[in-house]
Amino acid sequence: MPRQKSNAMVLSASMKEYFKLVRFLKPHISVLVLASICMFFTTIFDGVSLTMIVPLADKVLTNKQIVLNNKVPAFLTNFIAKINTIPSLELLKMMSVIVLVLFLVKGFFAFWQGYLMSDIGQRVIRDIRFLLYQKLQVLSLDYYSQKRSGELISRITNDVRVIENAVSYGFTDLVYQSLQVALFTFLVFFIYFRLAIVAIALFIVLAIPMIFIGSVLRKLSKSSQEKMADINSLLLETITGVRIVKAFCMEEYETKRFGLQNRDFYKLTMKSIKRSLALNPLTEFIGVVAAIFVFFWVGRDVIAGKISFGVFGLFLGSLMSLIRPVKKLIQVNALNQQALAASARIYEVLDARPSIVEKPQVKVLETIKDVIVFEDVWFKYEPEAGFVLKDINLKINVGEVVAIVGPTGAGKTTIVNLLPRFYDPQQGRITIDDIDLKDMVLKSLRSQIGIVTQETILFNDTVRANIAYGHLEAGESQIIDTAKKAFAHNFIMNLPNGYNTIIGDRGFKLSGGEKQRLAIARAILKNPPILILDEATSQLDSESERLVQEALDELMRHRTVLCIAHRLSTIKKATNIVVVNEARIVGLGSHDDLMINCPLYKKLYETQFQM
Repeated sequence: MPRQKSNAMVLSASMKEYFKLVRFLKPHISVLVLASICMFFTTIFDGVSLTMIVPLADKVLTNKQIVLNNKVPAFLTNFIAKINTIPSLELLKMMSVIVLVLFLVKGFFAFWQGYLMSDIGQRVIRDIRFLLYQKLQVLSLDYYSQKRSGELISRITNDVRVIENAVSYGFTDLVYQSLQVALFTFLVFFIYFRLAIVAIALFIVLAIPMIFIGSVLRKLSKSSQEKMADINSLLLETITGVRIVKAFCMEEYETKRFGLQNRDFYKLTMKSIKRSLALNPLTEFIGVVAAIFVFFWVGRDVIAGKISFGVFGLFLGSLMSLIRPVKKLIQVNALNQQALAASARIYEVLDARPSIVEKPQVKVLETIKDVIVFEDVWFKYEPEAGFVLKDINLKINVGEVVAIVGPTGAGKTTIVNLLPRFYDPQQGRITIDDIDLKDMVLKSLRSQIGIVTQETILFNDTVRANIAYGHLEAGESQIIDTAKKAFAHNFIMNLPNGYNTIIGDRGFKLSGGEKQRLAIARAILKNPPILILDEATSQLDSESERLVQEALDELMRHRTVLCIAHRLSTIKKATNIVVVNEARIVGLGSHDDLMINCPLYKKLYETQFQM
């Protein structure tokens, strides 16, 4: 009893998941109805074509009477009686024309059935990919910290491809083959009711391996999709980090690592294929057993004259015709089980909720007028983890340059990441002009903040597009003027196509200093009143640092700046210096005050900044 209850629960969960998958078809229901109509007529013409066996075998080839075993409606009795009176040669001519017309019309409906269902499949895939990408743009940064980039890419590529097969081919076969099963089942019951019951009972046996193998395939499919996510993650890491791989001579190591992942995926795929292929000989064997049984049973009635040979041929043909759609439905079940595993992974993204959300009633931040305040802020990245910021209290007046210093891992970057609401503190609050960040329109808040980090993010696009990112309406003269302020115009003009040069993935074709100056130009064009600099010159050589620092000086002019300091030149320009250690602020003041009152700052200055 508990096992039956468990199986029922599994079946209920599977049906629920399947209805969630079918939900993607809802926007395209009109096309689906049209495709279903085409399937219906294709199925009808399949049945009509098969019934041609009766007059062909009984009247045309043997010139005998058509005899049915069961009682039939009067109109059909009259129709058969009329056919029995038609001469064989005349009937052959009539059938030749009818068969040509039948197959022509059937081909028309079969073409549109396939085209429309393929169109629906492609529409659904288009919609799912868009929904996934749209959702990824909405989700907060903490979601990305818990997921690998390659895994998320796999959801949009591999998992969606699996669903495409289920929608384009699986759903087509589910409808079309079900209609075929209904048609041929009707024919066998109509011709020979008692024997049909026995024959259909044999086909029901097919459901047992179908259910068992289907559940196994779903588990294997989920494992395969997870393994493909691992492969995508590995590819992303090694391709984006190709310089490091080559610099450390790790090509052979990474090749072996990929080989292991690839081999595991191959093994899982072959397990799935083996179980799918096992269904074919099994269904064929059961079908042959049923056919032999029918042949011996009905053959006696044909010999006794109780049923004509043509009607027997129609019965046997209908029964054998059931094998193909049943096999197809079994394959559809296997395909659907794989799709359900992919659907669950896709809905895992679609059902995710961003942690940073706007309240129902929020205010638009026009600009900063007075002060930014951190009040008793506590923050941690994971619920189970420890706090990375503790009791942070900080006041930043408009126009001030605040430098944040401290050892690695002290919480410097976390402080500046809270200001644009990339994350929300668990305790305390952050205000701008006495308005809590949570009470502001998120877009209006972030539009007031410019960010330049040590890890420069550029896109595989033109120089112009990278500078104008976020301000696509910017004109040519405005972009050039911005590039000049960032000391980037000269090196841009030396590029092969100037501002139209494609800079490669993550700016691969540019040097570190050139990439940083493009990032600064992008920030200058945004013209934000608040600026965050996260060790923007820490990875540069002396010459590049000089040019970038000049660009930063231009960018910092007349702005409120939070700067994670790495070099002495930045600290000298600071109005206030914040010293962070072990998640707390341990020092605040000018350089001279901190050299006297803050031992940690003095140590940092002497070991890192005094050059």
